Amino acid sequence: INIDEYILDLIPYDGDLLSMESEGAFRECYLESDQTSLYHTAKGLMTLQALYGTIPQIFGKGECARHVANMMLRMKREFAGSQTQILPVFDSLLLLDRNIDLLTPLATQLTYEGLIDEVYGITNGYVKLPPEKFAAQKKQGEVGKDLPTEPKKMQLNSAEELYAEIRDKNFNAIGAALSKKAKIISAAFEERHNAKTVGEIKQFVSQLPHMQAARSSLANHTSIAELIKDITTSEAFFDNLTVEQEFMTGVDTDKVNTYIEDCIAQKDPLIKILRLVCMQSVCNNGLKQKILDYYKREILQTYGYEHMLTLNNLEKTGLLKPQTGTRNIYPTIRKTLKLWMEDANEQNPNDISYVYSGYAPLSIRLTQVLARPGWRSIEEVLKMLPGPHFEERQQLPAGLHKKRQQGESRTTLVFFLGGVTYAEIAALRFLSQMEDGGTEYIIATTKLINGTSWIKSLMDRPEAP
Repeated sequence: INIDEYILDLIPYDGDLLSMESEGAFRECYLESDQTSLYHTAKGLMTLQALYGTIPQIFGKGECARHVANMMLRMKREFAGSQTQILPVFDSLLLLDRNIDLLTPLATQLTYEGLIDEVYGITNGYVKLPPEKFAAQKKQGEVGKDLPTEPKKMQLNSAEELYAEIRDKNFNAIGAALSKKAKIISAAFEERHNAKTVGEIKQFVSQLPHMQAARSSLANHTSIAELIKDITTSEAFFDNLTVEQEFMTGVDTDKVNTYIEDCIAQKDPLIKILRLVCMQSVCNNGLKQKILDYYKREILQTYGYEHMLTLNNLEKTGLLKPQTGTRNIYPTIRKTLKLWMEDANEQNPNDISYVYSGYAPLSIRLTQVLARPGWRSIEEVLKMLPGPHFEERQQLPAGLHKKRQQGESRTTLVFFLGGVTYAEIAALRFLSQMEDGGTEYIIATTKLINGTSWIKSLMDRPEAP
């Protein structure tokens, strides 16, 4: 028997999405100064280049991005003789550190897929849902049977036509989309009455499996949407979202927040508290020592002193930090990059801010500006964000330079080091689909995350509530 290493770098989760599913990448890089995951990232990108050609341009922002780029360039030199003669598929690679945008994962995602992840958690492309809602879909004759007790497990990817259509919509647009789909499906079933000839009947029968699959898919997503709507229409969800949006717009970020106090007093889940406190800290460029100490004391007295280590971890990673003498840079970044858009159009979006109903993810704004007009236009803001920004060019073998046809879009691989949320992915897909965008984005990451899983990865007692 030969035992070899199975190199599993990048796992394709969808046609435009790759993930290394490296659970502790952010923790390792920013807490433990361990660069193992960065090495695997560089190796994964080298494999990708071996398959799809050398990526001519590399852009990056952040310390980890710089490390990955350096490792890639070094590996390229080491394997200089064994280059594959493949016409490049990607025009450029953008490496982004998660810590240049700590705010986005803390915010509640408001796309359909993002909310499924926030509420139930999507693991390796699957979600487990409470079975009660799906029991009603059984045939009438089965009423007497016991309700299922096993959670319903569903695969979520673009192979399912309806899911591909609705996954990236703002949740407030889902009702209308499902109702439109229901009308189309029911009209398709009505067609059977018009089938008169044998040929027409045969054609209808051949379409039947597809139509039945579409009907079952619609029933499933209607049930999921109802489950999520019960949560999003609750007072608790609304109050939480209101506070998040106040922080993002800079309202009272420099004083103790009464909503957070109330949540601690009610002993709400600790992760909910930590997400909000970290968000306030990030939007205020740190908290005054007095306010920070007050929050810490309240959290430790309510949830237990064993969480001292977790608070320490959050401080080390820059999520929860005391304010230093420097001014708050967040308002400048928010204005320059237009991170807050009033009256975001949720039904027919015209800007990426629809994914958080008003807030445009900083990471995706940087990606958008890089494509047009370029980072030189925001040099000042880039300097305010942690880590260096850089551009590298990789020499292509003669004859492999891509000649772009008129109107042909560029392809950019965006790699998030430390995790990416489904809402950010939705925003990138939105940019890919824009009429005048001119760039198609492929997304890669060390891990698919949401605020809860991200904070959990930094906790020293993750089994705590």
